[in-house]
Amino acid sequence: MNRTKKKNGFGNKRLWGVAFAMSLLLAMGGCGAKGAAEAKEDGKQSEEKAELTILAAASLTDVCNELKTMYEREHSNVTLTFSYAGSGALQTQIEEGAPADLFISAAKKQMNALKEKNLMKEDTICNLLENKVVLIVPKDGKLELTSFEDVKKDTVTMIGIGEVESVPAGQYAKKIFTNLGLWETVEAKANFGTDVRTVLGWVETSAVSCGVVYATDAYSTDLVKIVAEAPEGSCDPVIYPAGVVASSKNITTAEAFLAFLKSDEAMKVFKDYGFVKAAE
Repeated sequence: MNRTKKKNGFGNKRLWGVAFAMSLLLAMGGCGAKGAAEAKEDGKQSEEKAELTILAAASLTDVCNELKTMYEREHSNVTLTFSYAGSGALQTQIEEGAPADLFISAAKKQMNALKEKNLMKEDTICNLLENKVVLIVPKDGKLELTSFEDVKKDTVTMIGIGEVESVPAGQYAKKIFTNLGLWETVEAKANFGTDVRTVLGWVETSAVSCGVVYATDAYSTDLVKIVAEAPEGSCDPVIYPAGVVASSKNITTAEAFLAFLKSDEAMKVFKDYGFVKAAE
């Protein structure tokens, strides 16, 4: 009787031990599953989708559209949204708090103004590209112009120029014609556009006799021809600075995209559109 009790007691202990071991294994398994899930979640977070808003000078429209396609193809978790306009207008948007991650200006003036107000992440600002200012006429036009000085001819009735207060191409044009002693003559004939692409469109459609744009704009269409480049020394080098906006919510991703813009791969595309890598 006693042996039976002892035997049954020993058997109960073995069953309890097995149950405890199984519970322990299940608990450990649960922890392992939880750890794997957490690791998976961490990996998922590292690949979270990000959207960058890039404010870029209008003269960058064509090349940046191509670069957008290239970058998104290689970085499927990043969506690039470009907003093109005159650099002065884009500067104002940033000053007024519009959401933006990256700014590419067609002149240093606008970038410097934002930097002075601590609206740019200063250590990211770089000289990205260089361009040229040119005088263009409609491809099938009858005017015989060979230089910037020729705009004073009576046959030139209207000249397309960017707004001199907000459009860098307009500011460069004013500087050129001022140095040539022709600004008063030009101003009287000028039709001012909100950005350089507007001026290009006027020349393409013969709405103006001629226009002042960037060389890269002229290369983007078969409807205009270049009369001349701005005389050497008549204006400052046309530098396009770029940098990350201080209020960006995606600074790391924005810095990565800026690094791509400075890469040899991107510079090859910029070159195809007529841009030159700027000297730092």
